[in-house]
Amino acid sequence: MFELDRISVSYGAAPALWDVSLTIQPGELVCVVGPNGAGKTTMINAMAGLQPVREGRMRFNQQDITRLPSHQFCEMGIAIVPEGRRLFTQMSVFDNLELGSFIPKAKVHRKKSLDWVLSLFPALEVKLNSMAGSLSGGQQQMVAIGRALMACPDLLLLDEPSLGLSPLIVQDMFRAIREINGQGTSVLLVEQNVAMAMSLATRAYVVEEGRIVMQGLASDLISQPEIQRAYLGL
Repeated sequence: MFELDRISVSYGAAPALWDVSLTIQPGELVCVVGPNGAGKTTMINAMAGLQPVREGRMRFNQQDITRLPSHQFCEMGIAIVPEGRRLFTQMSVFDNLELGSFIPKAKVHRKKSLDWVLSLFPALEVKLNSMAGSLSGGQQQMVAIGRALMACPDLLLLDEPSLGLSPLIVQDMFRAIREINGQGTSVLLVEQNVAMAMSLATRAYVVEEGRIVMQGLASDLISQPEIQRAYLGL
């Protein structure tokens, strides 16, 4: 479905990713973990068309998308929930959600998609007319995920969805991610909560200093002593 083939990404003269390869199969939930500054956000932004690739290739459904403009990524079925949510805080929750559904294939399913988002996040139903900036951090993250789902994506890219949220809200967020994937949407999850991310994922990649240093079944990686020492404090 999605393939990174030995991509490299730089910020000016400063390299951020080197020779990174990754695959996501249809219906799969894959997680990417690693320390702060390892290149995880750079990777996910490149996959969403927000960061140009210097070397290598990206393919989606067997089509080379490496040089496509960013708006075409969404039209092809790729949606991102960026770190920090990036909502339009002076617009209503409903308007933020509606913005996700302006591509033609999503517009015709707008009502059905909205019903699904509200079933995933019931707390938003009474907040539809509230300004997005007035919501709690957890509710704002729900809006950000909902906005991406309104685009009817085949692949959902999630960048640190649990960042700054209370443990109770994190549990609710991961329940929704599991349900989204269970409905057939492929998911790439970049996440600081390593234990929870790997409990959801089928496969995992570990990124350090701009390179993938480990990959495999999430259930296998979570048992590795170096993963337990570095990320679980064991």
